[in-house]
Amino acid sequence: MQITETLNEGLKRAYEITITGGDLETRVTEKLEEARPDIEMKGFRKGKVPMALLKKQFGPRLMGEAMQEAVDGAMQGHLDETGDRPAMQPEIKMVNEDWKEGDDVVVAMSYEKLPEIPEIDYKSITLEKLTVAPADADIDEALKNLAENVQNFDTKKGGKAAEGDQVVIDFKGILDGEPFEGGAAEDYPLVLGSDSFIPGFEEQLIGAKKGEEKKLDITFPEEYGAEHLAGKDVVFEVTVKEVKKPVPAEVDDELAKKYGAEDLDALKGQITERLQAEYAGAARAVMKRKLLDQLDEKVSFELPPALVDAEAAQIAHQLWHEENPEVEGHDHPEIEPTDEHLKLAERRVKLGLLLAELGQKNEIQVSDAEMSQAIMAQARQYPGQERAFFEFVQQNAGAQQQIRAPLFEDKVVDFVFEMSDITDKEVSKDELKAAVDALEEE
Repeated sequence: MQITETLNEGLKRAYEITITGGDLETRVTEKLEEARPDIEMKGFRKGKVPMALLKKQFGPRLMGEAMQEAVDGAMQGHLDETGDRPAMQPEIKMVNEDWKEGDDVVVAMSYEKLPEIPEIDYKSITLEKLTVAPADADIDEALKNLAENVQNFDTKKGGKAAEGDQVVIDFKGILDGEPFEGGAAEDYPLVLGSDSFIPGFEEQLIGAKKGEEKKLDITFPEEYGAEHLAGKDVVFEVTVKEVKKPVPAEVDDELAKKYGAEDLDALKGQITERLQAEYAGAARAVMKRKLLDQLDEKVSFELPPALVDAEAAQIAHQLWHEENPEVEGHDHPEIEPTDEHLKLAERRVKLGLLLAELGQKNEIQVSDAEMSQAIMAQARQYPGQERAFFEFVQQNAGAQQQIRAPLFEDKVVDFVFEMSDITDKEVSKDELKAAVDALEEE
C-alpha cells in the first residue's frame, strides 16, 4: 500500500492511495479461509470446498469488501499518523475506473483539516456581570398580575356586558327549526372575549343587559368536530340572567394559598427568587455575548472553507424560510448566500471550533444526568407524549446531538467565565432590559 500527497495548500489536503492487486487477493483469500470451515456446497463435505470454487462463488462480493476495508484502513492509518482531523467526511474517488481483478486499486482522497487553534490568555478577557436586585415595585407588580389571573366576578349593576365581563346565560341551539343535541345549557358562566364558544357567539353578546333575550345567528366552522353541525347555519336563543365585571383577587394570604404558598410572605419570597433567576439568566446572556465578541476579536486562525460555505448555506436557507413561512421543504429557487451570510458563518464556525477545542482540552463533558434532565425538560413540551419523545431521542443520535450541543457550549462558556476577569456591575431592571434588547437587535 502506498500513499502519495498530491495537494498541501492551507488546510486542504489530497492524497493518492494505491493498494496492490496482490494485497487485495491476500485479503480475499484470508476471508475465505476464515469462513471455509462453515461453508457447505453440493458435492463437497462441509469445510472441504476447494478454494478455487469458493473464489468463483464468493470472490466478487468479498473483493468489494476487501477493497473498502483496505481504503478505510489506509485512510484511518494516515489520519492517525499525521494527526489530521478532517473538518468534514473525506471525499474518496476511484481513479482507475476501468479496474479489473488483479489490477492495483488507485483512489484519490481529499479533505480539509481542522486548524491548529492558539492558546487563550483568559486573564486578558475582561467582562462585566450585570446584577439587578428585585425592587419592591417589581414584586408588587407580579402580585398584581397573579391576583388578576385568579380574578373574581361581581354583579355589574345596570351595566352592559363588555369584553372581559362574565355573562351568566341560558341558551338553546336550533337547527332547521329543531333543538340539536349538546346545544343547550342553563346558568352557564361565559367570559366574553375568552374565545371558548363558536366564533360569533361571544361577540353578539357584547352590549347585552341582565334579563335580555337574544337570538344569535351562528354558522358552525366547516372543520367543526361534530359532522352534523359542520358548516351549518343555526340560531341560538339566549337569555342573559346576569352580567358581572371582573374584580382582581385581594393580595393576601388567601391569594398566596391559591398559588401553593403558605402565606403572603412566602409567596413574595417565591416571586423574589423567580425574578432573581430571570435577571440572572438575562445578565448571563449579555455576558456570554460579550465573551464571544472578545473571543472572536482576540483569537485568529484559518477556517476550513467547506465548513464556512456549508454554514453560510444553512444560514441563508433558514433566513429565507423565516421570511417566506408559507413555503415548506425545498420547493423554492436556489438560495445564494450573501456576503453578510458568509461573514456570520465565519464567526459561527470560528467560535464553534474554538469552544469545541477548549472543551476537549479541558475535558469538559455533558454527563448522562445532565442529558436526561435536558431531555425530560423538552419532553414536557409535549403533554401526554413524554415517553414517546424520550424514546425518540434515545434512538436518534442526531436528536441527542441537538440537545447535547448547547449544554456543552454553556459548560465551556462557564469554564471560560471562571478563568476570566469579571467584575459585578449593579444596574436597574430597565438597564438590563436595554442590554438584552441590544442583543436581539444585533
